[in-house]
Amino acid sequence: MALVALVAGARLGRRLSGPGLGRGHWTAAGRSRSRREAAEAEAEVPVVQYVGERAARADRVFVWGFSFSGALGVPSFVVPSSGPGPRAGARPRRRIQPVPYRLELDQKISSAACGYGFTLLSSKTADVTKVWGMGLNKDSQLGFHRSRKDKMRGYEYVLEPSPVSLPLDRPQETRVLQVSCGRAHSLVLTDREGVFSMGNNSYGQCGRKVVENEIYSESHRVHRMQDFDGQVVQVACGQDHSLFLTDKGEVYSCGWGADGQTGLGHYNITSSPTKLGGDLAGVNVIQVATYGDCCLAVSADGGLFGWGNSEYLQLASVTDSTQVNVPRCLHFSGVGKVRQAACGGTGCAVLNGEGHVFVWGYGILGKGPNLVESAVPEMIPPTLFGLTEFNPEIQVSRIRCGLSHFAALTNKGELFVWGKNIRGCLGIGRLEDQYFPWRAPAPSASAKTTGPLL
Repeated sequence: MALVALVAGARLGRRLSGPGLGRGHWTAAGRSRSRREAAEAEAEVPVVQYVGERAARADRVFVWGFSFSGALGVPSFVVPSSGPGPRAGARPRRRIQPVPYRLELDQKISSAACGYGFTLLSSKTADVTKVWGMGLNKDSQLGFHRSRKDKMRGYEYVLEPSPVSLPLDRPQETRVLQVSCGRAHSLVLTDREGVFSMGNNSYGQCGRKVVENEIYSESHRVHRMQDFDGQVVQVACGQDHSLFLTDKGEVYSCGWGADGQTGLGHYNITSSPTKLGGDLAGVNVIQVATYGDCCLAVSADGGLFGWGNSEYLQLASVTDSTQVNVPRCLHFSGVGKVRQAACGGTGCAVLNGEGHVFVWGYGILGKGPNLVESAVPEMIPPTLFGLTEFNPEIQVSRIRCGLSHFAALTNKGELFVWGKNIRGCLGIGRLEDQYFPWRAPAPSASAKTTGPLL
């Protein structure tokens, strides 16, 4: 698993002499280390940056978690350098990066997404190259990346951020607004030329006709979707389905529907984006959320709607069934107006207008080891996100879910994570699960955090 964070922070500050990101716990025995060992340890300490109100801002990308698929975009983690130097080849491969690691990029990244072993980054630049991919590419979910040894072949693993070619008609005018990743497919949202899809289309999740026995490896195919009643303003990939939100507040879906996750009133696959009805009919939706097989939608008036898988009590408030194939309004008392929703594999979360986080479902939900499941939202105490009498203005401003973990960003730019810590996906410097929100050691002010990959 891995996470990617887009960070807006101050430019380089001074190096701290004490413990910092990536450094282990200090003990008395540590003082007796040799000078060489101490020098090596000091070299590992990252630059910690202080952010002042007048500090110049710089956009950065930090990555952490499982690295062996190349999804973190750092080749030396997978294939250690053997170049010149006294330490060449001395370090073993880094299977897990347990704390945030700065990804060296020249581009200003505005959107990032993690799939199952792969990552997409995008920029709103006017340059021809607007999207970069890294990691697993066996289904061409990162597009075609030509091999340097054989020009007719493509790479199944991309170890560093590499340009993703899009068939844009007006490449210098069109901007990429967002990227999203599923199990083995990807979506790219533009402002002028619709939505592009790449990767596995076995269930129609790429919004095109399913071709029996289609070979996805080393494919050049990038599909464009423009047949929406309105302009698409958000895309969201589930495991094998896709959601699209238009500027008219309408939701469309396609892909795998065996759990009702397409919300179209049946359990079949759908290969063309189709508008949802049910309780969403006539509702102005402002956000959709999915990652596993359950889906949530937030309306402009603060309402919450859900459909799809309910094996883990996600939709137990409106059904006793484990599957719901049409959107249903979720009337939760005590939550207030919902501002944002996040939906993982077994758990869900919402953020209300007061900046409070509510969780329900199954797993590590964030209120300690005693809360394993809940059919109704439970509020996580705001104090766990830093609210005190000395900091009364702190509140959560953004939430995200992975398959089995959560992330929350405060209005002060602090990132909190909790849940299953599979392969270091929480980025907290250790591999144990985290039962309540824990401040991740991400430097400066995080702007966005994107979900996990397996």
